[in-house]
Amino acid sequence: MRPIAVSVIAAALMYLVPTFAIAMESGGHPHLDLTTTWVGYTSLLVFVVAYLLVMAEEFTHLRKSKPVVLAAGLIWLFIAYYYTTETGHSEGVGEAVRHNIMEFAELFLFLLAAMTYINTMEERRVFEALRSWLIRRGFSYRKLFLLTGILAFCISPVADNLTTALLMCAVVLAVGSDNPKFVGLACINIVVAANAGGAFSPFGDITTLMVWQKGIIHFQTFFLLFIPAVVTFGVPAYFMYKHIPDETPPPHEDNVSMKRGAKRIILLFLLTIATAVSFHNFYHLPPVLGMMTGLAYLKFFFFYMKQTGETASLKRADGDAEDVLPFDIFHLGVARAEWDTLMFFYGVILCVGGLGYIGYLELVSQVSYGDLGPTFANIGVGILSAIVDNIPVMFAVLTMNPEMSQGQWLLVTLTAGVGGSMLSIGSAAGVALMGQSKGMYTFFGHLRYTPVIAAGYVAGIVTHFIVNFWTF
Repeated sequence: MRPIAVSVIAAALMYLVPTFAIAMESGGHPHLDLTTTWVGYTSLLVFVVAYLLVMAEEFTHLRKSKPVVLAAGLIWLFIAYYYTTETGHSEGVGEAVRHNIMEFAELFLFLLAAMTYINTMEERRVFEALRSWLIRRGFSYRKLFLLTGILAFCISPVADNLTTALLMCAVVLAVGSDNPKFVGLACINIVVAANAGGAFSPFGDITTLMVWQKGIIHFQTFFLLFIPAVVTFGVPAYFMYKHIPDETPPPHEDNVSMKRGAKRIILLFLLTIATAVSFHNFYHLPPVLGMMTGLAYLKFFFFYMKQTGETASLKRADGDAEDVLPFDIFHLGVARAEWDTLMFFYGVILCVGGLGYIGYLELVSQVSYGDLGPTFANIGVGILSAIVDNIPVMFAVLTMNPEMSQGQWLLVTLTAGVGGSMLSIGSAAGVALMGQSKGMYTFFGHLRYTPVIAAGYVAGIVTHFIVNFWTF
């Protein structure tokens, strides 16, 4: 979520273009190239400062949505002011803003429906029951290393990779808290697995969701990335497995059962996914329409549960007690959605859209996809995702919309999804696990295994070229 490198590249290219050029948009409004005007310079500065604040969230405790939402408003205000003073009107700017807001609205409603389902399953103790089952089995450290990695890889295509990583990390901490080496390696494996698993499904990562919603890749086509994703996960897991202690932790008795209605909610979630896919594949409707229809399934089920006297219990912030609440979808699902993350997406999409309207994305597209070629550019997207977050990087690629084959679009989907695994700060899953693991999983601990993760990254790309050669 921090595409500073995009800004740096654009700034380096600004001197290659004239002060401004005028083009006509489809609506008859003038479109100016503002890359070398005060609007361009100031907007880049605002964007970089906002992202520096996002990167410093862990230290400043300033939520990441605040600086990018402010930056989005300022960037578009600068653009509108310039158009108003130079051309006398800014109607075209307003249309561009509405287009970007529409992009966000589809993503927002899709994620809101998915988050509501995930939060509801969490309240029904679906994930707690899975964690409890794993703990009670008495597996060795090596088996737990493999199981948590494989489960993370398999769950993240349906649930998001952050939720999956947190769940598997809870299992690792519950059984191996007295073995920091095991916890550290298992967390690295979980991060790699969750990111790799999310790369071959539209539901596994925000970047794959954006590509699917754009209609660039069909739902079933994403599964062509399954084998490359397995390789990306399997190569580093193979090398790390050798360093796992060949011991068995003491058994735990932690029996947690799912609450009433949990299995039916899981089935409704699967039905919702099927609805979204069917709407898009068979009738060419936006996937978000299917997700919101699926949310209605859950709302009716909530009504039934409430009418039959069901209540809900949510843990308080201190974790020492639970509040008993009515079985209401807004309390259990909607209110507990990651609102800061959703607002962050709004800011990112509007910021990147503004920089694109100014003309910077066209410059970056010419250098990366025109001069370097799509293969090197798409591999670079993954490397960039290890330093900055993949969401704005992928949105920038989608906004540039370079002419590429299906194989190249699959490549950038793969690299953007798994590239963040190379550093612990490269994905939301890695950042979250550093906080959850109580110092046993750290940036430098992850960095030690970056070479083998990078080997998996390269092996996954090579595998994609071999098994999916016909898509290029």
